[in-house]
Amino acid sequence: MAPDPSSSDCSNIEQFVAQRMRICNQKGLHARASARFVRTAEQFDAQVSVTKDGISVGGTSIMGLMMLAAGPGSSILVKASGRQARQVLDALASLVDCGFDEDDLSGNVGAPGLL
Repeated sequence: MAPDPSSSDCSNIEQFVAQRMRICNQKGLHARASARFVRTAEQFDAQVSVTKDGISVGGTSIMGLMMLAAGPGSSILVKASGRQARQVLDALASLVDCGFDEDDLSGNVGAPGLL
């Protein structure tokens, strides 16, 4: 007898999602930004990959992310699969959109209040 699909646990369903993101901070996907990306990705039950110019790396590899050389204005494709794929993609999109919370858009890193 086949299992009743209406009784299945929806929390175990694997998801696959992808989203294109634009790097907007002044230094691009450098060491500190890559570390923040990895820390965020590791908080979720999902596998993440990042692609730029046809090269794909794991989203939990700081060195891999840095090797993409994603400078300011670069477009990256972030893919996620797993139980929390949508959540990790949303969190990473928020992180990228806010410039990795860096105050360097004016070139004054570490100097709050100065323009």
